Amino acid sequence: MNETRFRWRNRQLREHAAVIDGTQAPTKLIKNTTYLNVYMKQWMTGHIWLYEDRILYTGPELPANTDGTEIIDGKDSYIVPGYVEPHAHPFQLYNPRSLAEYAARTGTTTLINDNLMWLFLTEKEKAFSLLEEFMNLPATMYWWARFDPQTVLREEKKQHFDEQVLSWIEHDAVIQGGELTAWPDVLYGGDEQILHWMQETKRARKPLEAHLPGASQKTLVKMRLLGMDSEHESMTAEDVIKRLEVGYQTGLRYSSIRPDLPDILKGLKKHNHTHFDHMMYTTDGSTPGFYREGLINQCIKIAIEEGVPVLDAYMMATYQPARHFGIENRVGSVNAGRVAHLNFLKDPKDPTPHSVIAKGEWVKRDGEMIQTESTIPWEKNGVTPLSLDWEVAEGDMQFSMPIGMEMINDVIMKPYAIDIDASAERLSHETNEAFLMFMDRDGEWTVNTLLKGFTNSLGAIASSYSNTGDLILIGKSRSDMKKAFKRMKELGGGIVLVNDGKVIFELPLPLGGVMSDLPLPELMEKEAELKQHLKSHGFSYSDPVYTLLFLSSMHLPYIRITPLGIMDVKKKEVLFPSIMR
Repeated sequence: MNETRFRWRNRQLREHAAVIDGTQAPTKLIKNTTYLNVYMKQWMTGHIWLYEDRILYTGPELPANTDGTEIIDGKDSYIVPGYVEPHAHPFQLYNPRSLAEYAARTGTTTLINDNLMWLFLTEKEKAFSLLEEFMNLPATMYWWARFDPQTVLREEKKQHFDEQVLSWIEHDAVIQGGELTAWPDVLYGGDEQILHWMQETKRARKPLEAHLPGASQKTLVKMRLLGMDSEHESMTAEDVIKRLEVGYQTGLRYSSIRPDLPDILKGLKKHNHTHFDHMMYTTDGSTPGFYREGLINQCIKIAIEEGVPVLDAYMMATYQPARHFGIENRVGSVNAGRVAHLNFLKDPKDPTPHSVIAKGEWVKRDGEMIQTESTIPWEKNGVTPLSLDWEVAEGDMQFSMPIGMEMINDVIMKPYAIDIDASAERLSHETNEAFLMFMDRDGEWTVNTLLKGFTNSLGAIASSYSNTGDLILIGKSRSDMKKAFKRMKELGGGIVLVNDGKVIFELPLPLGGVMSDLPLPELMEKEAELKQHLKSHGFSYSDPVYTLLFLSSMHLPYIRITPLGIMDVKKKEVLFPSIMR
């Protein structure tokens, strides 16, 4: 049954009422505990009754019937609702299952997820089947409906993308539209199609999320008039205040690429801003290693350390996002009728739980992780290892472009004039320029140029991990690039590093060539190994995974490499088109 529409059947509802009457026993009883009541905005003492995956009662009364009930002594714990991540990208090398299981054990038991990869990796019906499967995970999983692919697509793939949007908007598990990265197309380019989808989302009574980094007050107002309800791109306290003034639910970000939260909170304190009811935290799809200490629990800890009142710090992680998305009847509080997501704390000032109940079951107890039994039938639903029936030929490796891409940071690229001989077999170690190839996963086209700032010595990196699922080759050596591609192909997708003819690192990504099937703690170690290799070969920034992901993303300045070719982001012009193979 689709839990996002009817979580509990009539029979179950009758059983829940029978527990209150004493004719049925609760499955778990937490006695003599202190818990956060978000509606009273205060700590309360009493007992919590659970029946399977639902909270039935919180208060001073004990159940009349405890036959078979698991009795839990809560006197040494403070219990808060499971935390909500309102803006997850569940495919940053990890996958929705591995992220949800890890998140739940660290206290984040509800995730609102980006659907972008499903629009590229599998058919709509199979993607919707996966959404049903994810409902068996310990975390509660909701989704967004994307309106734009963050890049420019060739005509047939753009049509395939567009045809799916309305069905996603209408799906019960989808609770918001966005995030809208193509807002300039709507505001200035007259894109009526996206504006129509926005209106359809509002008609379905679902909020819209904007993506407006650096936006002026005028732009914020105009996008609010077009229907936007929330925004998470604030980089300063002043950005946050501007969004609140206009009436946005405002995300406070602490991510691997933008760890702004501490500075934002310091700034809000300087502005004497003490009203937190329309704020929520997000880790914005951080790469694996950033999650070593957990997800939203990290944000709460920072907020408390920066002087946010403890109750507000927790409510920004629980009730405030639940209220915004219209799911407060399900999650975000320890109150009767909600899904049984409970975090047990030793101290209110330490938001990392020692024990977690998710959907009524222990996933962590007294610091020990408890394995779940969930499995996802990936291949049945079209998420299979990458299968390539083509090779990179010498003729594909032509680098005659006069313009290259220069890294300003992990994700921002500027154009530069190429002034070296790019016909060599291997580029000199004296320059930090490398060959760059962006290739269609079906082998139909390629875009070639040089990339400055990624490496000064690495022979090759091949990656099937990218924003569109197409293929990236970067390196100093043509032969190493071909070898890295060959090994990536043998793995069924992944990230492979080759130097001087030897494979020095590989990370298989068997789920569509984009996601690993490793548990998140194991994936963290592999990512750390990848970063160390790249650092030793001259990568001087912090997050190479994001570099690979965003090479083709048109919501970032200044120049991008896309399926249509090398593009000027601001002008939306193709500077040099892709070449058909």
